[in-house]
Amino acid sequence: MPTSVPRWSDPVAFEPDEDDELPPEIAADLAKVGKRDAPELPLTAKPKQDIPDLATLLEIAIGAVGGVPREGQARMAQAVEHSIGSGEHLAVQAGTGTGKSLAYLVPAIRHAVAEGTSVVVSTATIALQRQLVDRDLPRLSAALADAIGRPPTFAILKGRRNYLCLNRVHGNAPEEPDDGALFDAFAASALERQVKRIREWATETETGDRDELVPGVTDQAWRQMSVTAKECLGVHRCPVGIDCFAERARAEAGRADIVVTNHALLAIDALDDRPVLPEHDVVLVDEAHDLVDRVTSAATSELTAGAVRIAARRCGRAIDEEVADRLNEAAEGLDLVLQSANPGRLEELPQDLGGALTVTRDAAWACINALGPERKEDAEGSTARKLAHAVTEEVHDTAVRLLEAFDDEKQFDVVWVSAEPNRPPTVRVAPLGVGALLRERLFGQRTTVLTSATLALGGSFDTLARQWGLPPQQQSRPVSGMATAKEVPSDTSDPKWTGLDVGSPFEHQRSGILYIAKHLPPPGRDGLPPQYLDELTELVQAAGGRTLGLFSSMRAAKQASEELRERLSTPVLCQGDDSTALLVRRFAEDPETSLFGTLSLWQGVDVPGDSLQLVVMDRIPFPRPDDPLASARQKAVSERGGNGFITVAGTHAALLLAQGAGRLLRAPNDRGVIAVLDPRLATARYGGFLRASLPPFWTTHDPEVVRGALRRLSSAAAEV
Repeated sequence: MPTSVPRWSDPVAFEPDEDDELPPEIAADLAKVGKRDAPELPLTAKPKQDIPDLATLLEIAIGAVGGVPREGQARMAQAVEHSIGSGEHLAVQAGTGTGKSLAYLVPAIRHAVAEGTSVVVSTATIALQRQLVDRDLPRLSAALADAIGRPPTFAILKGRRNYLCLNRVHGNAPEEPDDGALFDAFAASALERQVKRIREWATETETGDRDELVPGVTDQAWRQMSVTAKECLGVHRCPVGIDCFAERARAEAGRADIVVTNHALLAIDALDDRPVLPEHDVVLVDEAHDLVDRVTSAATSELTAGAVRIAARRCGRAIDEEVADRLNEAAEGLDLVLQSANPGRLEELPQDLGGALTVTRDAAWACINALGPERKEDAEGSTARKLAHAVTEEVHDTAVRLLEAFDDEKQFDVVWVSAEPNRPPTVRVAPLGVGALLRERLFGQRTTVLTSATLALGGSFDTLARQWGLPPQQQSRPVSGMATAKEVPSDTSDPKWTGLDVGSPFEHQRSGILYIAKHLPPPGRDGLPPQYLDELTELVQAAGGRTLGLFSSMRAAKQASEELRERLSTPVLCQGDDSTALLVRRFAEDPETSLFGTLSLWQGVDVPGDSLQLVVMDRIPFPRPDDPLASARQKAVSERGGNGFITVAGTHAALLLAQGAGRLLRAPNDRGVIAVLDPRLATARYGGFLRASLPPFWTTHDPEVVRGALRRLSSAAAEV
């Protein structure tokens, strides 16, 4: 065996031998990664009340959760406190196992209690929300109560659509069957059963939170019993407003020290002139690598013929039928145009689509005028009018936005037609970028801390900072000689921010191998090549199962699972066979099982231990070449003289690669292999940027080395 092969039982297995020579580009990447830590930041916040210092509170918190002090966690907590005190924004990368939730929650609680204010914590996933609200914050509240004089309070706040509307439960609104249910007796019956379940649950629930209804119901059923913010009558006009679940959640959030929400609601709060979140001066954005996508999604609008028909149907109950019929006719015209439209991005507005949108806009405006201002009516009449006004206004505003997107002076939006299976053809409009929005409405108004295990892409925070609307990285400096650490606001100054990488408690070079299958051909467009299936089979056999397969498409995941079920004696699960949560549980419980899937598995799997020792990625996860939004953004960067491919496609791929690689090491004793079948990671010019976005695993291109290491790992696990 060559001396450079890792020996899993050897404590220095991943130390390079004297005769090892890393390729120059890898050595340069590792050197760059090692230098990207910012110097330790001073503590400058001066609380108004006599509250113990950060170090004391953090020590109490760590003891309460049964943890141990970690250098990275302490550095992150100090940096967060400095950011809150100075008003300078912070991007902090903290690897898995750092304990980053405590590192930002403790200084956040200290600030909220000292200043009598609220701090908002925003997450991308329901799983992290639940972890914070059900586990981390209750334990912290109990642990810190004596030290700060009272238990810190916390609340979770979601968009209004996530809460049950008692006005609709009590029948103060017309029933709205789904279009399909109108002609399908079975669908109508199923919808009716689910709505009945919701009504029964309404008498038991204390929160009205949809996530607490188990098992859940379809979106169609939930829409019957909930409203959006625009559809809501308002607490003072609603006959059951005093008992409203959404208003109670908002009131509780307004009294809380820590308010946990999601990126979508954070985006809505930034987009809307009417505040959705309670008054706050600090935002902590966890899972910040997802922020741009979530804000983009919140700022995206779409129009279908079905949406226009719903608006016409609602208007028909509240205004003259002849006016509402204009909207129905507009829906028919839009349907004909979209049915014949070619899917893809629209560089110019086709004449027929422009005509259909103009007719839709004008018909919707006529209905809005006919609906008129709010009137004093009975509850059902008032609700029907409000529901009609909300959806019609949305149709009108989306049609206007679509038409204006092709104005030479207002080309800030991207428009495309999509045709997806089992969905009607849709025309969508999304912002070309959200940096200006975030810069003005988030960073320009509140101190913001962004954190994730993957923020420094290509060894630099600037890659994501550009998307956030922040200038190239600046060093944070305390301000002396002032009553507070905050600078006097200036209309001309750029937002000040710092990037900090506090590292990871894992020793990646000792614990994992990055294997790039350099000998394979580049991936094709017609499914997985035979060589990829052969390589995958040999790797999974060597690992004895224990494999998470991350594929760039559902088609590839299904192809691989079907093929390997024929070749292997160990079980292979594929996303879609059952609910993802159940599949992950089965995968974790049986070490010989492998799980293959696509996007949600790249970021959503947390399986420590021997059940996961091999993570395989079939190809570099670039966005599809025909992705309308990515291609438009790439073109815009190139036209400004930048590298559109790296800035857009490369950033997208680097984030997913780093997230996928993060599935491997979830606990201190974990060991394993990251296998990338796409040789371009080693051979392409952009490979160095992508590799520098990954943890510093020991790297090899030798399949024999990897298979041997996997066999040793499998044998060791079987002996335990």
